[in-house]
Amino acid sequence: MSITVCIAGAGGRMGQRLIQLAHEDPDLEPVYALEHDKHPWIGKDVGEQIGLGKLGLICARSICPNCAFDVVIDFTAPEPTVEHAEAAAEQGKALVLGTTGLDEKQKARILACSKKVPVIHVGNYSTGVNMLVKLAALAAQTLGMDYEIEVVEAHHDLKVDAPSGTALMLAEAVAQARGQDLKKDAVYGREGHTGKRTKHEIGIHALRMGDVVGEHTVYFAIGGERLELTHKASSRDTFARGALRAAKWLIQERKGPGMYTMAQVLGFE
Repeated sequence: MSITVCIAGAGGRMGQRLIQLAHEDPDLEPVYALEHDKHPWIGKDVGEQIGLGKLGLICARSICPNCAFDVVIDFTAPEPTVEHAEAAAEQGKALVLGTTGLDEKQKARILACSKKVPVIHVGNYSTGVNMLVKLAALAAQTLGMDYEIEVVEAHHDLKVDAPSGTALMLAEAVAQARGQDLKKDAVYGREGHTGKRTKHEIGIHALRMGDVVGEHTVYFAIGGERLELTHKASSRDTFARGALRAAKWLIQERKGPGMYTMAQVLGFE
């Protein structure tokens, strides 16, 4: 029996790929689609809008009571993501969230949803990126405080938050591996007379240009050598496939309420 999926932000680039790939996956069935009130797809068959023909997948404004689906996948914007999550959690639906840029109050609301349903909320669903996080943490732990760490990310010019959620994932991973507090030790870009760089600083830098899907590099440097760990995404499909994999994992493994990670989905922990 197929896992039924609700795709939020169906008209966006990620939403369209999620619907296409879910439609192609024999284990999944997209049965519900969401967009904002003024979107031209409201009331229309999403399948026809993206070239798949009629799917009976009518684009809605909100999650209605007693909706028949198993899991919500949401890569929209902070406030709608939280609203969708709370509405779905009230109905016992699992959540796979990829939206970044949430503030602390919004994160707390997502955490509250995890008391009711299983939730995965990460900054990046790529298998390669999650391996990069693991490798970066291992390098930070092994190399220790003698090595200076800088995280650099690049994305397309339409991305609205900076630094990326993935850059923050990486920075948090290396900070934890070295026993540091990222809130105290992060330095976001540099300007003016900054003084000498300290060993405990973790630099985080964001580039915005063209149609870059996503690139992340963690630098470890000491006098005489530099180690660079890099991941480059060339297609949004890597993120979409990872999110669909996470959705299947939550349902097939019958996960109960709680916050889960892609490391768990991928068997890293």
